[in-house]
Amino acid sequence: MENLPAGYRPSVGVCLVNSDYQVFVASRLNVPGAWQMPQGGIEDGEMPIAAAIRKLREETGIVSVELIDEVPDWLTYDFPAPVKAKVNRLWEGGEWHGLAQKWFLMRLTKDESEINLANGEVDPEFSEWKWANPEDVIEQAVEYKRPTYEEVMSAFQSYLDVNKGPAKCQSTKW
Repeated sequence: MENLPAGYRPSVGVCLVNSDYQVFVASRLNVPGAWQMPQGGIEDGEMPIAAAIRKLREETGIVSVELIDEVPDWLTYDFPAPVKAKVNRLWEGGEWHGLAQKWFLMRLTKDESEINLANGEVDPEFSEWKWANPEDVIEQAVEYKRPTYEEVMSAFQSYLDVNKGPAKCQSTKW
């Protein structure tokens, strides 16, 4: 993958919005009160957009989306020491400083009945979900992810302004 920062595990993130331009966040089962947008690792040979669609489906059950935009660069964050020790035991491939993420802005094109956090997964990641405004998304994230979430919200700010809406988007439907 082009321009991937060394020492960071490649992953993706999805900033999913509804028709009111609110952002989807879910509370992690293993970190109660920590809300995050869907995200996860890229498999060997997988393109970032394919990984984003896969992770969104696996974590939320959502398949009815349209791509609005993506952040062109990899965004990184470092793991705090206890998290770093845990993930480096669990993940193969080396000693990871943190994650390098490609972020995608997508819009839900069907109703919320499609959302299913268990989605047949043996170990679901989330206990509950909600729609939030961009400021709350940042504020309710775990501290070490907040700077990245600020970058994501800044990159997609013109789409998240309810007064402007996504008029300038070049969307792709799946």
